[in-house]
Amino acid sequence: MTRTNGSRRGRALGRAPLPLLVPALVGLAFLLLPLIALLIRAPWRSLPAQLTSAEVWQALQLSLVSATAATAVSLVLGVPLAWLLARTDFPGRGFVRALVTLPLVLPPVVGGVALLLALGRNGVVGQWLDSWFGITLPFTTAGVVVAEAFVAMPFLVISVEGTLRAADPRYEEAATTLGASRFTAFRRVTLPLIAPGIAAGAVLAWARALGEFGATITFAGNFPGRTQTMPLAVYLALQNDPAAAIALSLVLLAVSIAVLAGLRDRWMTAS
Repeated sequence: MTRTNGSRRGRALGRAPLPLLVPALVGLAFLLLPLIALLIRAPWRSLPAQLTSAEVWQALQLSLVSATAATAVSLVLGVPLAWLLARTDFPGRGFVRALVTLPLVLPPVVGGVALLLALGRNGVVGQWLDSWFGITLPFTTAGVVVAEAFVAMPFLVISVEGTLRAADPRYEEAATTLGASRFTAFRRVTLPLIAPGIAAGAVLAWARALGEFGATITFAGNFPGRTQTMPLAVYLALQNDPAAAIALSLVLLAVSIAVLAGLRDRWMTAS
């Protein structure tokens, strides 16, 4: 009897009413149609030649290097920041968390302008970097890394903070009662526990950094071989060589699919 009721309940939940089914299918088509069009219009015959050109390899190499460097910066700074937000209580913590997540909703071009005002040659901090240390970040490869880290780090912080909140803090407390310092407890106990969350956040940050456009072009410019990443190369190629733009877009699409496939066990399975 219970089994019959359960099967009936499952069938009832599985039937979607028409007023919900129609817009759901339209929404699915709206999301999938541009990707399908990209695959249909892709120049498959000339794709190997497009992807082996020197300009594409320069942009791809710079994108991979800068995204990896931005992810490393995000790990070094973002993991301690996530621990601070998850494990400590201080006045204004909610406001600080809101500021940390602000780049997620901030238009990337606005982020680039803000970086220029902060770290530009005449910026609030950049003028001292230039006069004291001779460091100039805008329109350099280092500027690309800074711009990408600015927009990518919140993804890592959110992922790691959520993992830290889900982890049992009693393990850290037990380690400290046995004589370990707070840092040793974090390094030897907490860090292995939250390693999957750190890995997931790092992958998301890397993918976000790889696809960054607005902040990069505003803060670092678009100089081939120095600051021209894959998204910037797509934008430039779209004006002169649409086939090359499609080929570059396919590379970024493949990377995005690979990221989703790698994270499917964490975010793409039903609970």
